[in-house]
Amino acid sequence: MIKREMYLNKLKGYKGKNLIKVITGIRRCGKSTLLEMFREELMISGVRRDQIIAISFEDMNNSHLLDSYKLHEYITGQMKNEMNYIFLDEIQMVPEFERVLDSLYIRKNVDLYVTGSNANMLSGELATLLSGRYVEIFMLPLSLKEFSGGINENLSLDNLYNRYLEVSSFPYALELKDDLMLIRGYLEGVFNTVILKDVVARKKIADAMMLDSVIRFLFDSIGSIVSIKKISDTMTSMGRKISTHTVESYIQGLMESYIVYQVKRYDLKGKQHLKTHEKYYVADLGLRFLLLGRKRVDVGHILENVIYLELLRRDYEVYIGKIGQMEVDFVAKSSEETIYIQVAATVRTQETYDREVRSLKAINDSYPKYILTMDNDPKMNDEGIWVMNAMEFLMKN
Repeated sequence: MIKREMYLNKLKGYKGKNLIKVITGIRRCGKSTLLEMFREELMISGVRRDQIIAISFEDMNNSHLLDSYKLHEYITGQMKNEMNYIFLDEIQMVPEFERVLDSLYIRKNVDLYVTGSNANMLSGELATLLSGRYVEIFMLPLSLKEFSGGINENLSLDNLYNRYLEVSSFPYALELKDDLMLIRGYLEGVFNTVILKDVVARKKIADAMMLDSVIRFLFDSIGSIVSIKKISDTMTSMGRKISTHTVESYIQGLMESYIVYQVKRYDLKGKQHLKTHEKYYVADLGLRFLLLGRKRVDVGHILENVIYLELLRRDYEVYIGKIGQMEVDFVAKSSEETIYIQVAATVRTQETYDREVRSLKAINDSYPKYILTMDNDPKMNDEGIWVMNAMEFLMKN
């Protein structure tokens, strides 16, 4: 079991705080395991087992608790006259779950933790009813560094990265010991569960084949500018007419299930967000290889996807930077800093290097600027722009 220290530390920091801790992220990224680890930490710290109430709504044995009134009655019947630590896994499966959370929240002796696999659970009535009462802890599959800690092998960074892409970043894939057939079967199960439960059912999609085509288009276009109209036109030209409204609905469902991420553009000169020509990235590259195979793989765009997810893990808000006619792959902003990043498979030719560095040199501020590449060359500083190996960046704390 890989200890997810970053997320555990967040939970520890919020322990006992008067907030509902909502852990979100794609199915099978490790949310349930994280709660299990945290419960173990609680008991090590002196919390008794009977102070902990843990319910997984994916467990058929708990199907009788999918009624909000029965769930509330069961939990309150189990509670002690002291602090109770309540863990509700995949809470979005319970109709009107937000009312259960609200009722538990107002009790002084409750510390409440829930997980969900769909961003839609944090919108609508939940956001209204619990506004200011919850904190979201967003979770992703394994980072390269976490993956490294789970394989217990002394690999070079390049070999580690290739293994990471091949095996997948979902934690359980590591348990399958590099058996690619088993891993493929596992990823098929994850993909089908996410699509059928979190997209098709929730969005009431009748044409699953068309959804599959849109997914393949997005997976094949990671790191490239994509418009809703382009997807619609491409499908129509292939004899499969689909409206821009339907494409938009499909993509919204994929984003809500955390399988696809949309990155908007930001005008660095005008200091404003732009509404068109987004990029998309996928939660796990193993899923991309599952659907598309390994033909026509753009090494730079694959690396770009990995870097993007790592920036999310480090709590950055991420945009595509636009400066005149030039583009910066990532503008990453946190409460503490802004950084600019260009990603390239290699910058060993002068022409490629000049292209990658040009947009960074056009930015007139002193925030850190990086070019991340697969080249195993010494780290270099060019007028305040750091050129470094991407693996080194990914393995930093």
